[in-house]
Amino acid sequence: MSIAVDVRDLVKIYPNGVKGVDGATFSVYDGEIFGLIGPNGAGKTTTLRIIATILQPTRGTVIVGGYDVVREADKVRRIISYLPEEAGGYKYLTGREFLEFIARLYSSRESEVVSMVDEGIRLSGLGDRINDKIKSYSKGMLRRLLVAKTLMVKPKIAILDEPTAGLDVVNAVHVRNAIRSYAKEKGVTVLMSSHNMLEVEYLCDRVAIIHNGKIMEIGSPRELKEKYSAENLEEVFIKLVGERI
Repeated sequence: MSIAVDVRDLVKIYPNGVKGVDGATFSVYDGEIFGLIGPNGAGKTTTLRIIATILQPTRGTVIVGGYDVVREADKVRRIISYLPEEAGGYKYLTGREFLEFIARLYSSRESEVVSMVDEGIRLSGLGDRINDKIKSYSKGMLRRLLVAKTLMVKPKIAILDEPTAGLDVVNAVHVRNAIRSYAKEKGVTVLMSSHNMLEVEYLCDRVAIIHNGKIMEIGSPRELKEKYSAENLEEVFIKLVGERI
């Protein structure tokens, strides 16, 4: 199985001396949904920002689609799509206009733009509300639109930082289903972070549990639950790091 993302001995130390990532090593395979899970402040966002070429690592290597994130950042950016946790939309555009704007950044061919927008509308599940101004959207509706625009461009690797954070049950379920169905239909590799370990059990093929910048364990949800005789991944996490909290 080919490796889509390969992270080796990754360290990120911020100017204030805080170590955001501390020797993280993991691989993400082509076509899988991989979850980086842990509590707030564990190092998830820092790791994803380095993979997405937003931050520079202090030490270690990160290879994305065969390209080094430091030496070949431009090539990495051509094959990924990245959704930050706090991303927003252009509030005076309609949802449809926003998707069209994004699509035209990726293609100058009208047929491809139309195809991407149609896919984005389908993924968002917003129905007629796609023609309303984004400023009228709820947080859940906006997140659905943003996840749709991230996936509709058919990246080789989609990087999603806390895609369902703060959403109600209905919107969170829609986002999870959209991610899973699209990834499996199109063969898109998904690397996502989440502090919601229960939803990750449903969504991810494999997970890496991160705490204080260190990768504590990697495996499928089933493997980890069996290994630690746990009912769910929250119990796995507590057994791994509970004594360190």
